[in-house]
Amino acid sequence: MHGTPQNDQDGRGNAPLAGFTVGVTAARRADELGALLQRRGATVLHAPALRIVPLADDSELLSATKELIDHAPDVVIATTAIGFRGWVEAADGWGFGEALVECLRGVELLARGPKVKGAIRAAGLTEEWSPSSESMAEVLDRLLAQGVDGKRIALQLHGEPLPGFVESLRAGGAEVVGVPVYRWMPPEDLGPVDRLLDATVARAVDALTFTSAPAAASLLARAEERGMTAELFAALEHDVLSACVGPVTALPLQDRGIETVQPERFRLGPLVQILCHELPARARTLPVAGHRVEIRGHAVLVDDELRPVPPAGMSLLRALARRPGWVVSRAELLRALPGAGRDEHAVETAMARLRTALGAPKLVQTVVKRGYRLALDPAAGSAAGSKYAD
Repeated sequence: MHGTPQNDQDGRGNAPLAGFTVGVTAARRADELGALLQRRGATVLHAPALRIVPLADDSELLSATKELIDHAPDVVIATTAIGFRGWVEAADGWGFGEALVECLRGVELLARGPKVKGAIRAAGLTEEWSPSSESMAEVLDRLLAQGVDGKRIALQLHGEPLPGFVESLRAGGAEVVGVPVYRWMPPEDLGPVDRLLDATVARAVDALTFTSAPAAASLLARAEERGMTAELFAALEHDVLSACVGPVTALPLQDRGIETVQPERFRLGPLVQILCHELPARARTLPVAGHRVEIRGHAVLVDDELRPVPPAGMSLLRALARRPGWVVSRAELLRALPGAGRDEHAVETAMARLRTALGAPKLVQTVVKRGYRLALDPAAGSAAGSKYAD
């Protein structure tokens, strides 16, 4: 999923994520998350880190089923018709079918939508309630409004865990038991994941989003398989933001020492909002040649006008911005250019394109026989130079 930025504007007339690239690792609800990000101006790189397959015969499902029969929950949430039918059929195969149905008859049974209601009634059961919107957010709101402290809630998982759903229930004091009727596995096509890892290491993305712990763990595992764990961690530590929908999702990353940001409410909307705050706050802003210059992921705001910049130009600009106002030699700038070789003419070519892209040629000054410098405003003084240096 590559997005053309749309125009949810900030106070300056720009979309808050314009100029930033965000990686989406979700398998489910990726379109919804991608649309929210694009509406705020982001370019989206989608690489599902998981694929979701139904369980035919699985010890985890058997264990969860026996536990629920022995210790009945207060609430059971059925999320998908195929998953609910598969659960009852599997229990039948193990000889626990009648016991499971009896257990479910005595609890508060919630159905996510009409298809699930049909599966529940086909099993000889009746749901207590179902949201008209078929939205799990509405199910969550109802449960939290009723109060879940001390309650035992069984959730029929449907592949990738629902963003923030379990976290919110646990935060409200509930014990949540997952009923795993699907299994998470690596994607059949690893190409998109590998491209996302390559883009992350190359700092071609500004943030990665995670809506489930298995997706985070899967991405880390693939990096390890490719021998790029150290490179990935370096990128996530310094340059690429890891945004997780909630604390459970963040665990695989935090266990490896990777810092994450999380919204207070464990939903997709707040996850996007935290990116809208964090990414612009991380952008470097400098007073240059009478202009306000904000350096974003793959674009620059020059006096609040968004100017897309080619990757080579962004590499040069970042190298100059590490020491604003100071001369940076052609040799050092050549080292900053990806795959440029040894010809310093490549610097001159990339610099010409950078100036054209910025639309204000005087932002970057040529210092004869020495190199280039950002024309930092004199009023900024040496203090600004030290403030913005790495």
